[in-house]
Amino acid sequence: MAKTMKKQIFLSLLLLALLPSFAWATQLIPINNDWKFHLGDVKGAEEKAFDDRLWQDVDLPHDWSITLGFDSLAASWNDGGYVQTGIGWYRKTMKLKDNPKDFRSRICFDGVYMNAEVFVNGHSLGVHPYGYTPFSYDITDYLLMNQENVIAVRVDNSEQKNSRWYSGSGIYRSVSIEYYSPIHIEKDGIFITTLRADKDEATIHCEVDVTNETDSEQAVWLGSFCSSRDIIVSLPKHKKEGEAVIPPHSTHRFSFDRKVPKPNMWSPETPQLYNAEFIVVSKNAAFNVSQLAEPFCDMRSSSFGIRTIEYSADKGFLLNGKPVLFNGGCIHHDNGILGAAAHWTAEARKVLLMKDAGFNAVRTSHNPPSEYFLAACDEYGLLVIDEAFDGWKAGKNAHDYHKYFDEWSKKDVQSMVLRDRNHPSVICWSIGNEIMERKSPEAVTIAHNLAEAIREVDISRPITSALAAWDRDWEIYDALAAEHDIVGYNYLIHKAESDHQRLPERVIWQTESYPRDAFGNWKKVKENPFILGDFVWTAIDYLGESGIGRWHYKGESDGEHYYHSQWPYHGAYCGDIDITGWRKPISHYRQILWDETPRIYMAVREPSGYRGEIAETSWSVWPTWESWNWPGWEGKNIDVDIYSRYPSVRLYLNDKLIGEKSTTQAEAFKATFTLPYEEGTLTAIPADKNGKEITSKACTLVTSGEPYAIRITPDTISHKGLSAKKAKIMPAACGLRYYQIEVVDRKGNIVPNATNSITLEVKGWGKLLGFGNANLLETDSYSDNQHPVWKGRALAVVSFKAKKRRGSVSLKASSPGLKSAKVSLEVSSY
Repeated sequence: MAKTMKKQIFLSLLLLALLPSFAWATQLIPINNDWKFHLGDVKGAEEKAFDDRLWQDVDLPHDWSITLGFDSLAASWNDGGYVQTGIGWYRKTMKLKDNPKDFRSRICFDGVYMNAEVFVNGHSLGVHPYGYTPFSYDITDYLLMNQENVIAVRVDNSEQKNSRWYSGSGIYRSVSIEYYSPIHIEKDGIFITTLRADKDEATIHCEVDVTNETDSEQAVWLGSFCSSRDIIVSLPKHKKEGEAVIPPHSTHRFSFDRKVPKPNMWSPETPQLYNAEFIVVSKNAAFNVSQLAEPFCDMRSSSFGIRTIEYSADKGFLLNGKPVLFNGGCIHHDNGILGAAAHWTAEARKVLLMKDAGFNAVRTSHNPPSEYFLAACDEYGLLVIDEAFDGWKAGKNAHDYHKYFDEWSKKDVQSMVLRDRNHPSVICWSIGNEIMERKSPEAVTIAHNLAEAIREVDISRPITSALAAWDRDWEIYDALAAEHDIVGYNYLIHKAESDHQRLPERVIWQTESYPRDAFGNWKKVKENPFILGDFVWTAIDYLGESGIGRWHYKGESDGEHYYHSQWPYHGAYCGDIDITGWRKPISHYRQILWDETPRIYMAVREPSGYRGEIAETSWSVWPTWESWNWPGWEGKNIDVDIYSRYPSVRLYLNDKLIGEKSTTQAEAFKATFTLPYEEGTLTAIPADKNGKEITSKACTLVTSGEPYAIRITPDTISHKGLSAKKAKIMPAACGLRYYQIEVVDRKGNIVPNATNSITLEVKGWGKLLGFGNANLLETDSYSDNQHPVWKGRALAVVSFKAKKRRGSVSLKASSPGLKSAKVSLEVSSY
């Protein structure tokens, strides 16, 4: 038996090694490098002969809005982050190799914002309005083999306002060309679900759509291969799954089950992935490696995970049979100082930032995310509510998606589901957010139709949307809520218990919540199984919706962000994590609530009156900092917050005991000490239930000295993302590196009140892609190489591109009066 298994493994691995080299195998070729870009509308730019030599050289993903800086008069206004939008053109000239006779080609876009019209050699392929869904076009009839071809894309983001947050502008996600046989497995034509699973065995169900685009019927058989991404499972052989005679220009669906012994179950704690390979072979072919080349028609693979989901008002949410409480965060799609550009490293970093902060779930507000983002969620273990739309037929802005809803909503929601349904991280589909027509009977019909559109292509996941109502007649939404499997409550968790009395079968999660309500929300989720979890607004700061989450000082513009312009704010400060990736104190508090691992954290509340009298807004928390630098406040009282999962904590200032307080659930795992400010060392030490100090877990804040030097530190979170090449989606020829830029004193302590202006210089095989700090009142462009630090910190992102020989990239940071810093990075060849 062991000898037979070894032989099967050898033959299967040999087959996998050979398959991609066969002429008929589907090939997906990224074409992200070496594009030309022009801002503004240009007559004739779609034509092959158009002269684009003076256009800007860019690589994709590309967001032109983030490169133009911020302008108080920009038509995108407060919601859009005060950036320039407009119309832009992209062109790429490329020579295609000669492919076998009847070979077909399509161009695939993961996302273009927005109204993208695509041309090949002057021929218009169509216009795709929605900026967040993937789309593709068959370009076979327009390509010239062994000649130069020109792909042109006109992007129109000129009609403003069309978004309630920063959208970005341009081809901001990846683009590929796919070459495939006329007898092929359909793009998005593989669907793998888990029917049942335990530690001993799993049963997976596979559906594979095979299309015959020839003019004659074709007899084929389908083979499959299943392996773990990290180890060979005990079913490592290709297996003949079915035979079919497919009529000309028709599609046949193969449907079958497979057993997987001793499965590696996917979960946030153990994000184990599998890979499924499917081949299409002419029916008269013998199953023999040496004979496969001629009758072989196609091969396509898909990553997937083995996991089960269940949910009910009685048991809550079960993942692989185990209860899960959703400690979730909402995010928008931008990547901070990079704008909307969805680089693999940036998307992976976003996931890793959330994981590092203790989140186990994310809601992709309010649009489908990039393929890279979901691949990272699979890779690192983050549960996803995959959301389709912000609104339906009733608009929230003059030029938003409501203009396209009737014609495009079914296509777009199914496009989302077809692309994303093999991602194990995706555990729910969301069809909308705070819809404006919620009181209309038509809303019930729309919700029903969208849910049915999803169930046409996936019945394995529940459907939700985020409902919000500041109306006294909340119960009138019961019919609308009933169209969902799980009902999303935005800021309405206080209604959940009374709703449970009325409707005991309703399953609820809070799809948005105020950051400051962290403890109360955690407590309700923990105590009520019918409330599955809480998704804070938001996990990470974002561009646009300017001023939400801010606090302000007396004399500054007051009121909520939606009342009037909040310029010079250009983003949202309501996140647990700022746009540079630095965790705010509220992030540490939330993690202490949801993760029962003993830990402690300390921060200092800014005294009202230190910089001005402080006023909060609805989504803000009190400004609290990891700082014991408060010059000018000596002798005046200041509050120190300590968050702790230990029974009690003791606070020392310059080795003198200030006091001891309990930090159990009764105190919301928090203690606040008030003491006169004095320079020195502030130390918080947890104590166990017997009162013994645990000095190894102490946390300390030190008054730093004057700014002395700049320190450049590689961002450890993004470097984890770089290691994810095994996800097979990161182009090997390009990448990003993130660097923390800090101002320190002579002892190496960060100076939290430093505001020094830093100038960056990049040399070698790279360029500065973004530079900035977390202060959303700064209005300098993130493309500039000079920025001040804020709270002693800034963030730089360097892009690099591999070439045919090894090289290096260097980053130097300098500032008048400070010791400069420099780092280098070796860039490998390809």
